[in-house]
Amino acid sequence: MSEETAPSALNKNLVILHFTVFIWGFTGILGQLISISAVSLVWYRVLIASVSLFLYFKVNKTALKLSRNSFLQLIFTGALVGGHWILFFASIKLSTVPVALVCLSSITLFTAIFEPLINKKKISKLEILAGLLIIIGIATIFKFESRYTKGIEAGLLSAVFASLFSIINSRQVKKYEAPVIAFYELSGAFVWITIYLLCTGEFNQSMYLRGADIGYLFILGTICTSLAYVAGVSVMRELSAFRVALITNLEPVYGIVMSLVFFKDMNKMTIGFWVGAVIILSTIFLFPVAKKQITRRKGRS
Repeated sequence: MSEETAPSALNKNLVILHFTVFIWGFTGILGQLISISAVSLVWYRVLIASVSLFLYFKVNKTALKLSRNSFLQLIFTGALVGGHWILFFASIKLSTVPVALVCLSSITLFTAIFEPLINKKKISKLEILAGLLIIIGIATIFKFESRYTKGIEAGLLSAVFASLFSIINSRQVKKYEAPVIAFYELSGAFVWITIYLLCTGEFNQSMYLRGADIGYLFILGTICTSLAYVAGVSVMRELSAFRVALITNLEPVYGIVMSLVFFKDMNKMTIGFWVGAVIILSTIFLFPVAKKQITRRKGRS
């Protein structure tokens, strides 16, 4: 089924995708609302998400078998997934939701750097240009938001981890279904975070949940993680990769708007933050458009 021949299916999947990206943007709000530390928060998140995905597979009778090498790769990649989320929520707690989300947008920059190195591909001049613009945006934010230095650093390192496991997954998804990959990576994240908590003695009263925390974590683990992931993968059967990537770039926008509604975080931001944010988000939105135009011109020549 193509986007051109099935307008009703297209509209349905576009609605699903927008709703999924909106849910991803909502994770930052939940991270701010949940009272426990970033490490404990992610431990509960991956536990709930792994269990709910496992139940989903059982109901749909999905096979979870894969090779030993792939199993080990996905389990170790789970360490990057867990680290990404821990640093993302740490960034929120050390700064604000808008700062964390804008820093997360730098995934484009790090992917432009790492992907050619890891996959031994030719470096794209357009990607390098986009990366340089994002560096300018991040430098602008650093200059004017120095009180959030630790939060910005955590957000940028979170983006590095996200970029790395995305590149790894681009290889794995050629061999296995995306939800299966997610299940093993989330399970791996749970294992590694559990080992960390045991070694540091942090399985203590600091992990105690308040009544509100339980509800927020359940929403985060099921709707915002396992359900959103399955929905996000399902629309890729009908929508082009370009359309999916373009709409996914709305996540920081949705998150920042929700941050205004819930926390009035925008009142805390300086003009310098908004200048940097506009540079970064404009680059992200215009990059796929420019790339598509260049590809069309090459095809005509």
